[in-house]
Amino acid sequence: MPRPFHLAFAVDDLDAARTFYGKVLACPEGRSSATWIDFDLYGNQIVTHLVPDACKAAGGGAVDGHNVPIPHFGAVLEMSEWEALAGRLKAADVRFGMEPQVRFVGQPGEQATMFVFDPAGNALEFKAFKDDSALFAR
Repeated sequence: MPRPFHLAFAVDDLDAARTFYGKVLACPEGRSSATWIDFDLYGNQIVTHLVPDACKAAGGGAVDGHNVPIPHFGAVLEMSEWEALAGRLKAADVRFGMEPQVRFVGQPGEQATMFVFDPAGNALEFKAFKDDSALFAR
């Protein structure tokens, strides 16, 4: 089993981050201080650090005819988890960079995917495969 990854990134409002990651994404909260919060993102440690002037809009890159936010991070989920998260994000009126959809239809790597933005403008992608062996398919 792969080891969890760790990612630290800037946010401009810890209360907004706590609501988005803790309540909307349902990430359990770990340790925190007045300037950072640890969250469990599907078994991985992400850390929001308060950096008021560091946040800026993401750029974009062309993938499968779509302009996807760069940089971004996220998680590969089971299809049922992905579907439940898509419903929860829509119900919370989260801003999508790409609405939930299936990309690369009929090709190696066919995947359900969606991009969302946290309140600080950080882009996240959540994806799922019918068959996880397609994750690195060429």
